[in-house]
Amino acid sequence: MDYKKTNAPTNTVTRNMMDLCEDTGNVYETVAIIGKRANQIGLEMKNELSKKLQEFASYNDNLEEVFENREQIEISRYYEKLPKPTLIATQEYIEGKVHHRNPAKEKDKLQ
Repeated sequence: MDYKKTNAPTNTVTRNMMDLCEDTGNVYETVAIIGKRANQIGLEMKNELSKKLQEFASYNDNLEEVFENREQIEISRYYEKLPKPTLIATQEYIEGKVHHRNPAKEKDKLQ
């Protein structure tokens, strides 16, 4: 996923939680949904960054040699400038891109 193309803000935005919880009717459930999606995004970003940085890893046992690789620094800066996973997850939730279900509520409806 290209996180640079998301229209999530890069800094913290104050939001009205009552507007966010209109879909679920519960503030805590909404926060849990956004939190779980943020964890998923964070893991994806971490794995993607690790894969890209693996290409530049040196397997020398000599601690005296430290190489500064310009590409590695550029990749790290790119990921530092991206919006935080919680901001991306909140924006996805607002746009309706996060699909969620609550098995406890579905169970109550069946009975």
